[in-house]
Parts: sequence; structure tokens; C-alpha cells
Amino acid sequence: MRGIEQVPFLYDAGLAFLEATGLGRWRHWLAEGATGRTLDLGCGTGRNLPLLDGRARPVGLDPCIETLQAARRRAPGVPLVRGVAERLPFRTGSFDTAVSGLVLCSVDDPPRTLGELRRVLAPGGTLRLLEHVRATIGWHASLQDLAQPLWTRFTGGCRPNRDTEAALRAARFRVDEASRRASGTMRRLVARP
Repeated sequence: MRGIEQVPFLYDAGLAFLEATGLGRWRHWLAEGATGRTLDLGCGTGRNLPLLDGRARPVGLDPCIETLQAARRRAPGVPLVRGVAERLPFRTGSFDTAVSGLVLCSVDDPPRTLGELRRVLAPGGTLRLLEHVRATIGWHASLQDLAQPLWTRFTGGCRPNRDTEAALRAARFRVDEASRRASGTMRRLVARP
């Protein structure tokens, strides 16, 4: 399904606004802890890629050719791969770190995606995650449920009412509680298989 997530200039404009109002420091956190061979899952227009420092050797993956072209302009030397999160085209144990910034809300099959992340992470590897999640307050959660079908169509895949932390636990990822931060429906955390 095509939506604003697949139109690079619209996607970047929306994210630039969100990053200027606070999301930017969380995106910096997402990238700053990545080390070794690093998968930027759902790299989109490549907003994480320039933030990765010399300790990371990134590879970006995204299903949309238009966003990968924008990522190429933002990070010319980074290998970019067209593919989907549910079928990662990488060998088992290929990555030391995976970063996922606002991606798990948009994948079609979160359990399969998390299983693929477990597979491609090397022993001792880490998943660095920035995501919006289902609200814990009743009215806010109900509003997310009500908006979800239209919002998903408008954005091209984002589902605002996913319980990503529950999905991580179900996929046998262990969340590093010291890394976990929450602000409203936004979460950032480090998890390990």
C-alpha cells in the first residue's frame, strides 16, 4: 500500500518537524550506540545513516525504491538493499547491531520480523529500537484503534496501535530496562535475543 511513508519529500518533511520538536535527540540516541556491522532496518530516506559514527559499518534495508534513492543521496557510501523485514536477505548472525527507527509499526508481520532480527543478529548482538506504541490510557488507546484503519491507509502502513513491547517479549527479546525511556506513546530501548 502506497502512502506518505513512500513519498520521500513528504516523509522527510514530517520527520523534520517531529525531530525539531524532540524526536531528534531520540534518533541520535538510536544511532549513537550502534557498533560493528549494523543493519538499519527500514532505513527509509536514510535519516539514521549519517548519524552512525565510525564504530558502525551500516547496511540499510527498505522495501521502497524511492526512499532508497533518497537514502543513497543522504549516505552515498552505505550499502543499501531493497527487501522486506519479514524475509531479511542476510546470513544468520550477520550483524552486531540492528537499529529500527519507527519501523515495527509498519511491518506486515511483527512476529516474523522479530524472528528474522533474532536470526541475523550475531550472538551478543543488540537491537536498538525507537517506536511509537499502543497507549496505556484507555481513551487514548481507543482513539488509536479508531484512527488505525484510515491512518494506515494514509501513511502507507503505519499502525499506531501496536503493542511493540509485548511483541518483543513474545519474540523472546530481553529489554535492557536501564536503556528504556518512555514519553507518551514513544519508546526507546535496547533489546537482546
